[in-house]
Amino acid sequence: MTRNQTPESKKNTLIISLGDPAGIGTEITLKALGSKCLHENIHPLLVGCKKNIYQTYIKLINHGIYNIPDPKELDIIDIPLEKEIIPGIVNENTGSASFKWLINATNLLLEGKAEALITAPISKIAWHKAGHKFAGQTELLGKLTNKKTSMLFTAISPKNGWRFNTLLATTHISLNKINNNLTKELIKYKLDDLLNFCRQFTKKPLIHVAGLNPHAGEEGKIGIEEQNLIIPTLNEWQIDNPGIKIIGPIPPDSCWISSADAWNRPSNENNAPDGILALYHDQGLIPVKLIAFDEAVNTTLGLPFVRTSPDHGTALDIAGKFKARETSMVAAINNAWLLSR
Repeated sequence: MTRNQTPESKKNTLIISLGDPAGIGTEITLKALGSKCLHENIHPLLVGCKKNIYQTYIKLINHGIYNIPDPKELDIIDIPLEKEIIPGIVNENTGSASFKWLINATNLLLEGKAEALITAPISKIAWHKAGHKFAGQTELLGKLTNKKTSMLFTAISPKNGWRFNTLLATTHISLNKINNNLTKELIKYKLDDLLNFCRQFTKKPLIHVAGLNPHAGEEGKIGIEEQNLIIPTLNEWQIDNPGIKIIGPIPPDSCWISSADAWNRPSNENNAPDGILALYHDQGLIPVKLIAFDEAVNTTLGLPFVRTSPDHGTALDIAGKFKARETSMVAAINNAWLLSR
């Protein structure tokens, strides 16, 4: 491992782990670092393969994309790829590389060398091929830090500056395991995390909670989880948080309508919630990506440092074609900067 420059006393503030090298991570990182939408004075430390960064840079220039930084001007921790990669093709080598890069970046954060981590997308399939049986980066970060984490997606509307927040009660588990994982303790914990995050921007946030079943169970007619678990839990949480307005369970098919309206309004005056608790992965991610795909940022709560990531994956179908949009990576870097400050 070699370094262009050793980080000194949190000089870089932000560290970017470049994700799966067969995906679009390096491309969107270089594009994001050249974006006029990036906050001033951001000078991150990149963790990845220096040779791959240079190759990506040259290819972007050859494709007529010039508004990107020269790698010579970047701080890079070089962990070389062991074998050549093919864009769009993930395997054990690409999985091993992205895993090593994330481990190294996390260790730097734990050593106090920076304040926030931005992670480019990885391939879970590649991780598994490399022998790393984690459901995702969030789960690995939880193990490395020995912390209980929450997955929240946040986005700022470019039309009015309104912040849209959705937290997932359960994450990377199959549908048939959701009921066994949803407990009173878990729901309360996730509500606490959501409230604490929203309080960074609003003194008394409005919280909405999605139901689990169609029509939020229709008073037990098409599902009993709302009556037996969710409603009693929300009532108890409300007693513990008397100054906070919480509404739910709301039928999932209408829970995000007010947020979609607020996102698209010309002003930020609206009645939308400051935060929404979704009970499982796709219940929350489908509306988030429909409403704010290019702006949404995956944020891990509970870590001893700020961690953000674009809300999309490796985009293997367009890897190496140099047409990936960097908007979500710009948002991830900007949010990491703001939240860490």
